[in-house]
Formats: sequence, structure tokens, C-alpha cells
Amino acid sequence: MRIGFIGLGKLGLPCAEEMTRQHQVIGYDVEHRVSSHIKVTQNIKEVFNNTEMVFVAVPTPHHPDYDGSRPTTQLPVKDFDYSLVIDVLKQCEKYADKNQIVVLISTVLPGTTRRLFSKYIKNFQFVYNPYLIAMGSEAYDMVNPDMVIIGTEQGQDTKASNIVSNFYKKLVKNNAKQLLGTWEEAEGFKIFYNTMISARISLVNMIQDVAMKIGNMNVDKITDAFKEANIRITGKGYYKAGMGDGGACHPRDNIALSWLAKDLDLGYDLFNAIAYSREQQTKNMAKFVSEICLKEKKKLVINGKAYKPSVPYTIGSPSVLLAHYVQEQGVEVIYADIETGDDPNLKQNPFDCVCFLAHDPQTTYNHTGKTYTQKLYFNLAKGSTVIDPWRCFKNNNYNVIYYGKCDKYLVDKKLSED
Repeated sequence: MRIGFIGLGKLGLPCAEEMTRQHQVIGYDVEHRVSSHIKVTQNIKEVFNNTEMVFVAVPTPHHPDYDGSRPTTQLPVKDFDYSLVIDVLKQCEKYADKNQIVVLISTVLPGTTRRLFSKYIKNFQFVYNPYLIAMGSEAYDMVNPDMVIIGTEQGQDTKASNIVSNFYKKLVKNNAKQLLGTWEEAEGFKIFYNTMISARISLVNMIQDVAMKIGNMNVDKITDAFKEANIRITGKGYYKAGMGDGGACHPRDNIALSWLAKDLDLGYDLFNAIAYSREQQTKNMAKFVSEICLKEKKKLVINGKAYKPSVPYTIGSPSVLLAHYVQEQGVEVIYADIETGDDPNLKQNPFDCVCFLAHDPQTTYNHTGKTYTQKLYFNLAKGSTVIDPWRCFKNNNYNVIYYGKCDKYLVDKKLSED
């Protein structure tokens, strides 16, 4: 293929040169660049001459004060600067044709493409394709990525996305999986991928701080043990969004460690932030649930009172915490849980209400290798609204809303608010 490449900086140039292993590449940059592998032009129009795809790898910078080399948490929070991307997309509108594919790889926050860029991508085919690349190993990371991310407007296969997909299948060496999603999903995967790394580094460095404060502790002994804990720590566990952490151990452990952080004078408290986020996430969920209950003028039945399925224990239960916040909104809450002896059908059979599915046994016990079914613990009236934060429940007898997935209810709600 004949490829165009706009943005030949510290990330763009190595990637463009790697593409020349299989393709002819012509590149452009506002700065003077030299390459023995690709043709470099000083005229941006030339990258569109007889090219099938044009990659855009221009920076989305922050102010230099926000690079992390100095304290930043006291500064006002800011979005990235997207002016360079917008300027290039305007040039693409001017020079690209309807058969050409423009592939944007620059990092942006979720929602940016639809909110800011979509008005400039009318005259050509567009794919958002952020890279998972680290400086110093750019060329290697490009052809050996964790994942190839492909974003389209509706998150569906298009002619352009198929061409981009096949391009990477031939270029990538490690047979990396490909993620196809909406623009927002592709944007989110890239940015949260980076913050997952930041969070892990912060946590292991916190263990290092504790080791230095109390003595007789080697941080490597602990972190090396984590590497071997491949069921819950380094495995696939705990990547299913839903209810907050619960039980007799985890919530109280963060509270106790919050005390330790202050007692050792670490100067920061990750544990309080974790505990607070658990509460606020539940509060956000409760606000959404309460709005539906108030709109339908119905009580709420929480399907699952115990902190997890198949146990009778309610200590540290995120269901009980959710009920607390829902009741603050003036909504009556009833529980349904076989293990805790709660049965709404003692009051009414079938029960007419809004139902919230707090339990998903497949998520909780997936590590056992068994198959579980998400089910109701009571007889719910047909036509009732069911809110599922696990996005697994399927039953045509009910109006199912998947919390965490922007379905028609959420779209209609947003439109009515706008």
C-alpha cells in the first residue's frame, strides 16, 4: 500500500519507518525531519496523493507545568490541547477524498472525537486508532502491542475499519488481539490503560514507603509474590465493573491502612481515596436508581442483600450501602435474598417494583471454572424495570437497563435533560 503519515516526531517517525517493511510511506511534519526509510515532504498536500491511508500522529500536549516533573496536584485541572489535531483534520478535509482513510492515533480523552473532531471528518473515512507505545521501544511496541485498538463512530465494522484491521494483521508480529469499539470505547481503553499502569506503580511504591518506615520488610518479596498470584492479582479477576468491594475484610482493611498511612506519616493516603471512591461510586449508582424509582413511583427491591451470592453475611455489603443512599432520596427499599431470609413475595406475589440486581454469581465465582446463572430471588411482576450493573441479565419479560452501558434509556434521559 501507499501510506501517508502526518507527524514525524519521537513517536510518529519510528512507527512510520516500521511501516516501510511492507509499504511505501510518504511523511510530513512541520519541523524538518530526515529519514532513510520514508520520503519526507514539506507539503502536507502530497501525503494525500495516491495514498490509501493517512495516519495522523500529532501531539495533544498539556502545558509544560503538567508533565509530572514538578508537583501538579495543586494546579487547576486541564484537558489536553487539541488544536494541532483539529488543524490537521481541517487539512484532511481539504485534501482527502471520500475513498481515503484517515487514521488518528493521538491520545485524547473519552468523548473528544465525537464532541470536537466529528465536524471535521465529513469528506473522508475515519478511524480512531490510538497506540500502546512506550518511548525508547517505539518500533518494537508498534509491532508487538498489548492490543490493537480500532474505533468507529458506531463501534461496528466498516469498510475503513476492515482495511485498518487487515493492515495490522499483516504488520503485527505477536498476533495481538484487536479491539473494535465506538470512538469513546477506543479513547477510553487507551487513556485508562495508561492510568492502570500509573495506579499499579503508585501502589507498589506505597509498599516500598511502608517498608522503609517500619523496617524488616523487603518490598521485592511482596511484589514478587503478587506476580505469582495469577488468579486474582495478575490474572483476569476484578476487571468486571459492577457493585463495590464488600465483605468483612476489604473495606475495613482500607480503613485500617488509612490509619497506618497517617501513623507512619507517609504524606499521602491512597487507602482513604479508595474507600471514598467506593462510597461515591455507590452514591452515583443510587442516584440513577432513585431517579427511575421516583419516575415510575415504585419501591426498589435489591436482589441480593448479602455482600456476595450464596452467603448469608451482610457485613460490608455494598447492597446495604446502596440502600442507604437510595433511602436518602426518599425511595422505599426492600431486599430479596434467599440466604438472608428476605422475601418480598410475603408482602405481594408477584411483586411490582423496580428491581436492582446486586448479585452476579458468575462474576463472583468465575475463578472456580464453573458456570453460574444470574437469577431473581423472588417473583417479579412482568413488565417491571430491572437494573443490572453487571450487564448480564437477559429476560424478555422485563425492561432491562444495563448500568454502565449507554443504552436507549440513558440516551433518552440525556436528550430530555439537554
